Amino acid sequence: MMKSGGVIGLGGIGGGVAQCLQRSGQLSAIYDVRAEAAEKIPGAPPMSATPRDLAAASDCVLIAVLNGAQTIAVLSGPDGVLAANKAGQTVILLSTISMTELETAQKLCAEAGVILIDCGVTNGPKSGENGLICLAGGSDEDMAKAKPIFDGFAGQVIHMGGPGAGMAAKIARNATYFGCMRAGYEGAVIARNYGVDLGQLRMALSGDPNAGGGLEGALAMVVRPDPAGNEQETGMRNYFKGLMIKDLEVAIDEAARFGVRLPMIELIRDNADSTSGLEYPKGQPIA
Repeated sequence: MMKSGGVIGLGGIGGGVAQCLQRSGQLSAIYDVRAEAAEKIPGAPPMSATPRDLAAASDCVLIAVLNGAQTIAVLSGPDGVLAANKAGQTVILLSTISMTELETAQKLCAEAGVILIDCGVTNGPKSGENGLICLAGGSDEDMAKAKPIFDGFAGQVIHMGGPGAGMAAKIARNATYFGCMRAGYEGAVIARNYGVDLGQLRMALSGDPNAGGGLEGALAMVVRPDPAGNEQETGMRNYFKGLMIKDLEVAIDEAARFGVRLPMIELIRDNADSTSGLEYPKGQPIA
């Protein structure tokens, strides 16, 4: 059974995971290319010099970097996780990457005798409060082995299926979620121009899920504070837009592997400013 976890990448997701593991007494090591990132985890072990050193000190390695290229980089090479030569070790991949990149990571881990659990996550703002929802892909045996680490940081773990199922589920979830957000933006075009209170509209969308409710999340960006003149809000929306475009392009590429186009996802990607609420200030009519 795994007792300790080391976290690579201390951004919005990884930083929160590290905080949770630190509170539970399970955090063995941290690593980030930014030395100052350690400041958000009070009491954490000193920053590891390399991913290899982190892996050597940990039962489980949790990777929460930005993209597939960074994922492959921290796994491979003389300073990578796999260079620690810990056959039987488990890696939990929290980053959203393409299925092709995941296949590369799986191959690297298999050659080193390391278990890779692909684990897309949602509810990122609650990552430091044991609030992450994990969409995990792996065998029953591997999931059971990793349960103590999941218990240390996650709010809910949904076992989506075998290896690869967690990442595929996260890509599908992102495509659906951003589609709903685009629908919320377009609904707000009508609502705003006729003076509808968006808080009331959100209430109408929540309603009874059995009667078509449960859609209030579609207005998540529409009802945020006006970004005009608000540097913090503009920065948050630009950050969200960057992540959204990255995830949408992954979905487009994956569908293309099967000869399928995703017109709605392409539209959202090509109109990212409006979907993320940057194009039109809050409260003003939308043409």
